[in-house]
Amino acid sequence: MPKVTFLPEGRTVEFESGKLPSTDHGKRESILDVALAFGIHLEHACGGSCACTTCHVIVKDGTDANLSPQEEDEADRLDMAAGLTLHSRLGCQAVVLGDVTVEIPDWNRNYVSEGGGSINLGNAIPTPKS
Repeated sequence: MPKVTFLPEGRTVEFESGKLPSTDHGKRESILDVALAFGIHLEHACGGSCACTTCHVIVKDGTDANLSPQEEDEADRLDMAAGLTLHSRLGCQAVVLGDVTVEIPDWNRNYVSEGGGSINLGNAIPTPKS
Protein backbone atom coordinates (compact mmCIF):
# COMPACT_ATOMS: atom_id res chain seq x y z
CA MET A 1 0.00 0.00 0.00
CA PRO A 2 1.48 3.35 -1.06
CA LYS A 3 2.23 5.93 1.62
CA VAL A 4 2.48 9.67 1.05
CA THR A 5 4.14 11.93 3.61
CA PHE A 6 3.25 15.61 3.37
CA LEU A 7 5.77 18.14 4.69
CA PRO A 8 6.02 20.42 6.59
CA GLU A 9 2.94 18.99 8.29
CA GLY A 10 4.71 15.65 8.74
CA ARG A 11 1.49 13.75 8.10
CA THR A 12 1.68 10.33 6.44
CA VAL A 13 -1.34 8.72 4.80
CA GLU A 14 -1.66 5.25 3.34
CA PHE A 15 -4.14 3.94 0.77
CA GLU A 16 -4.83 0.79 -1.18
CA SER A 17 -4.33 1.26 -4.92
CA GLY A 18 -7.59 1.17 -6.81
CA LYS A 19 -9.66 1.76 -3.66
CA LEU A 20 -9.07 5.46 -2.99
CA PRO A 21 -12.31 7.39 -3.49
CA SER A 22 -11.60 9.86 -6.29
CA THR A 23 -12.01 13.56 -5.59
CA ASP A 24 -12.27 14.38 -9.31
CA HIS A 25 -9.39 16.82 -8.87
CA GLY A 26 -6.38 15.83 -10.92
CA LYS A 27 -5.47 12.39 -12.15
CA ARG A 28 -6.84 9.47 -10.15
CA GLU A 29 -4.53 8.67 -7.21
CA SER A 30 -2.37 11.73 -7.94
CA ILE A 31 -0.70 13.54 -5.04
CA LEU A 32 -3.56 16.06 -5.14
CA ASP A 33 -6.22 13.32 -5.21
CA VAL A 34 -4.59 11.61 -2.21
CA ALA A 35 -4.22 14.89 -0.29
CA LEU A 36 -7.86 15.84 -0.75
CA ALA A 37 -9.12 12.32 0.06
CA PHE A 38 -7.39 12.58 3.45
CA GLY A 39 -8.31 16.21 4.22
CA ILE A 40 -4.85 17.65 3.54
CA HIS A 41 -5.02 21.11 1.98
CA LEU A 42 -3.14 21.46 -1.29
CA GLU A 43 -4.03 24.50 -3.39
CA HIS A 44 -5.42 23.66 -6.84
CA ALA A 45 -6.89 26.75 -8.46
CA CYS A 46 -7.59 25.04 -11.81
CA GLY A 47 -9.38 22.05 -10.28
CA GLY A 48 -6.52 19.70 -11.12
CA SER A 49 -6.59 20.12 -14.89
CA CYS A 50 -2.88 20.99 -15.35
CA ALA A 51 -3.75 24.60 -16.19
CA CYS A 52 -1.87 26.34 -13.35
CA THR A 53 0.93 25.65 -10.86
CA THR A 54 -0.80 26.14 -7.50
CA CYS A 55 -0.49 22.41 -6.62
CA HIS A 56 3.29 22.53 -7.17
CA VAL A 57 5.09 20.24 -4.72
CA ILE A 58 8.72 19.26 -4.25
CA VAL A 59 9.33 15.52 -4.11
CA LYS A 60 11.79 14.82 -1.31
CA ASP A 61 11.83 11.03 -1.60
CA GLY A 62 10.41 8.45 -4.02
CA THR A 63 10.70 10.40 -7.28
CA ASP A 64 11.82 7.77 -9.77
CA ALA A 65 9.96 4.52 -9.29
CA ASN A 66 7.14 5.68 -7.02
CA LEU A 67 5.52 8.38 -9.18
CA SER A 68 4.19 8.28 -12.72
CA PRO A 69 6.57 9.72 -15.32
CA GLN A 70 6.24 13.41 -15.99
CA GLU A 71 4.34 14.09 -19.22
CA GLU A 72 5.07 16.96 -21.59
CA ASP A 73 2.01 19.01 -20.51
CA GLU A 74 3.14 18.90 -16.88
CA ALA A 75 6.75 19.78 -17.77
CA ASP A 76 5.57 22.75 -19.87
CA ARG A 77 3.34 24.02 -17.05
CA LEU A 78 6.06 23.54 -14.41
CA ASP A 79 8.35 25.85 -16.39
CA MET A 80 6.11 28.67 -15.13
CA ALA A 81 6.16 27.59 -11.46
CA ALA A 82 7.79 29.80 -8.85
CA GLY A 83 10.66 28.11 -7.03
CA LEU A 84 11.07 25.35 -9.61
CA THR A 85 13.51 22.60 -8.61
CA LEU A 86 14.75 19.42 -10.27
CA HIS A 87 12.30 17.57 -8.00
CA SER A 88 9.23 19.72 -8.69
CA ARG A 89 5.97 18.07 -9.74
CA LEU A 90 2.38 19.18 -10.10
CA GLY A 91 0.34 17.41 -7.47
CA CYS A 92 -2.57 16.99 -9.88
CA GLN A 93 -0.46 15.11 -12.45
CA ALA A 94 1.96 13.00 -10.39
CA VAL A 95 0.23 9.64 -9.79
CA VAL A 96 1.40 7.83 -6.65
CA LEU A 97 2.70 4.33 -7.36
CA GLY A 98 4.66 3.75 -4.14
CA ASP A 99 5.94 5.54 -1.04
CA VAL A 100 6.75 9.23 -1.53
CA THR A 101 7.51 12.26 0.60
CA VAL A 102 6.46 15.65 -0.76
CA GLU A 103 6.88 19.17 0.53
CA ILE A 104 4.29 21.85 -0.03
CA PRO A 105 6.47 24.97 -0.36
CA ASP A 106 5.88 27.86 2.09
CA TRP A 107 5.05 30.32 -0.65
CA ASN A 108 2.55 27.91 -2.21
CA ARG A 109 0.45 27.26 0.89
CA ASN A 110 -2.88 28.98 1.33
CA TYR A 111 -2.61 30.02 4.98
CA VAL A 112 -6.29 30.77 5.35
CA SER A 113 -8.06 27.92 3.57
CA GLU A 114 -11.78 27.85 2.91
CA GLY A 115 -13.62 27.13 6.11
CA GLY A 116 -11.07 28.93 8.27
CA GLY A 117 -8.02 27.65 10.08
CA SER A 118 -4.55 27.36 8.69
CA ILE A 119 -2.09 24.54 8.17
CA ASN A 120 0.54 26.43 10.08
CA LEU A 121 -1.59 28.13 12.69
CA GLY A 122 -4.07 25.40 13.56
CA ASN A 123 -7.22 27.05 14.87
CA ALA A 124 -5.58 30.39 15.62
CA ILE A 125 -7.61 31.93 12.82
CA PRO A 126 -11.28 31.63 13.77
CA THR A 127 -13.74 29.80 11.56
CA PRO A 128 -16.19 32.12 9.78
CA LYS A 129 -19.63 32.29 11.35
CA SER A 130 -22.45 30.72 9.33
